[in-house]
Amino acid sequence: MPAYSFEALDSQGHTRKGVLEADSVKSARGQLRAQSLIPLAVQTVAGSPGSADGGPRRWGRRVFNATQLTVWTRQLAGLVSSGLQLERALTALADEADAVPERNLVAALRAEVNAGSTFASALAHFPREFSEIYIAVVGAGEQSGDLGLVLERLADDLENRQALKARLTGAALYPAIVTVVALAIVVFLVTYVVPQVANVFAGTKRALPFLTVAMLGVSAFVRQWGWIVAVLLAGGAIALRFLLRNAGFRERFDAGFLGVPVLGRLARGYNSAQFGNTLAMLTGAGVPILRALQAAAETLNNRAMRADALDALVLVREGAPLASALAQKKRFPGLLSMFARLGEQTGQLPVMLQRAANQLGNEVQRRAIALATILEPLLIVAMGMVVMLIVLAVLLPIIQLNQWVR
Repeated sequence: MPAYSFEALDSQGHTRKGVLEADSVKSARGQLRAQSLIPLAVQTVAGSPGSADGGPRRWGRRVFNATQLTVWTRQLAGLVSSGLQLERALTALADEADAVPERNLVAALRAEVNAGSTFASALAHFPREFSEIYIAVVGAGEQSGDLGLVLERLADDLENRQALKARLTGAALYPAIVTVVALAIVVFLVTYVVPQVANVFAGTKRALPFLTVAMLGVSAFVRQWGWIVAVLLAGGAIALRFLLRNAGFRERFDAGFLGVPVLGRLARGYNSAQFGNTLAMLTGAGVPILRALQAAAETLNNRAMRADALDALVLVREGAPLASALAQKKRFPGLLSMFARLGEQTGQLPVMLQRAANQLGNEVQRRAIALATILEPLLIVAMGMVVMLIVLAVLLPIIQLNQWVR
């Protein structure tokens, strides 16, 4: 049943806005008149069944960002766990929504549920807002009859993902800012300050110090060819981006990146933590292991590790235990296969996979913070040395000139 947003006048002449479900626009207007409201505008909610946009929302901004989706999932989990029916829980969330797009989205979900669809099927109408993993977990929760608990786990997983990503971003932010500022200062000094010094001493007809001559050469190169180098670098970045759209090249590139010292190990640990976390959540929700492996593999950003995960899926489909299938793929840390083996032996696979994911995530955070801690003073020292060389290149001719005057 489609959802409609409306604007109407009540008996006091006040404007009222909201969302309701009806079979058609005519039926929606009839419902408003039955409530002693005068309809001014009735429009189909974008993305709702039967809407003019033809189905799911595919373009424009997303309704939920990562934080909002986590909060919304936590709120829905709390309402459902308290014993509230899903339709009433969605009604409450729609009424409490501040933003119109969010209210319309929740209303469209409620309309689908009222029409007899499962909640997972309703979520599938909005692929931009809800990932396949999200939908699979919700579907498993509905089948098990414990949707509230599954939504709580889903909210926990979303929070853990955000926390890990935020810590890694925070660890890389300061070194990135220092690097950008350092480059900007050096370019300014080389392209503006150093040429001024050259003009001052151009008429002295005295031999300039070697450091000054070298710095003048660097300055001339940057001013004459710097824009060409910048264009080439930008072109190379664009070309690489296009090449990465090719599946074969992307897989080879990602496999090579895993071999880069320090950064490759961080990428390996981060992807393994995400894989283990997703696999634990899906198996804990009752999703079959083959479907869980397929979904967990799709979450991997590194295509080489994704290929290994899909190979492991083939082995499991052929009858191999999950632990031995993962152990054959050397890109995955041995910790993951070890905990998977313990989980299979004890019958607590989701718990053990979650522990492995937590340990891998903590290790990635520790290494990232340690790397950032080392890089910060190194970048500052490097920047200081470069600035010192530029300052010496400027001061040496002045010192030399003072000696000539004496």
